[in-house]
Amino acid sequence: QVQLVESGGGSIQAGDSLRLSCTSSDRTLSSFAVGWFRRSPEGARLFVAAISYIGGTTYYGDSVKGRFTISRDNAKNTVYLQMNNLQPEDTGVYTCARLANAHYSGKYYLQNEAKYNIWGQGTQVTVSS
Repeated sequence: QVQLVESGGGSIQAGDSLRLSCTSSDRTLSSFAVGWFRRSPEGARLFVAAISYIGGTTYYGDSVKGRFTISRDNAKNTVYLQMNNLQPEDTGVYTCARLANAHYSGKYYLQNEAKYNIWGQGTQVTVSS
């Protein structure tokens, strides 16, 4: 069973930066798009960012455009989420997920949480004002 493990969360002040990592337990991650989602304190799961399996296509949620950058290093089976200028509204549990279908890169699939079938446990990010 493939597992995804997130790391890099923490408690920080508004305006600070964090880099989250999502590492796969096997080497198949390079064939799949990966997304990051945030569960807010109110319970809603929101799309944050996604990257195609090669890495040439990325998508972002409206609230993080210009502040967050998703990237991947397939040699390390890892996807990163660089988060800059963090704000209190970015607080939540950040979870990475692997798309169910290999080699898909369309926007409809990458932004749709229902299209992902392998999820990590999540890492908490808390931003104080």
